[in-house]
Amino acid sequence: MVQLAKRHDGKTLTRLDELAQREAVSSNFLVQILNDLKRDGLVDSRRGKAGGYLLGRSPVNISLLDVVNAVEPSMLAGTNGSEGESGNVVRLAWGSVLEQTRKELAKMDLRTLAERSAGPMFYI
Repeated sequence: MVQLAKRHDGKTLTRLDELAQREAVSSNFLVQILNDLKRDGLVDSRRGKAGGYLLGRSPVNISLLDVVNAVEPSMLAGTNGSEGESGNVVRLAWGSVLEQTRKELAKMDLRTLAERSAGPMFYI
């Protein structure tokens, strides 16, 4: 998503193999993730020889919370279990941790991450 945010202009497509190479992940695995992101409207795709992927909306309007919810929603799901003497206390503590995590992820947008990952410019 950060790679797509770096190139975001609303029309430039990035090929799957380029994304996979830049992020050191297999194309087969990446296409599964991109399908989840596409299902939630975070990514658009075009088929064909000149096809590829682009963000579904502006990077400033996509938070890391959006990405996590699209790709791995169970990651931020709480537990309903309260078995045992400590179960309820642990469930409440875990719920608090998850709520803080959600808040922090919601604060981080793709534009900011893309800017941070650009690295310094050197002029010769």
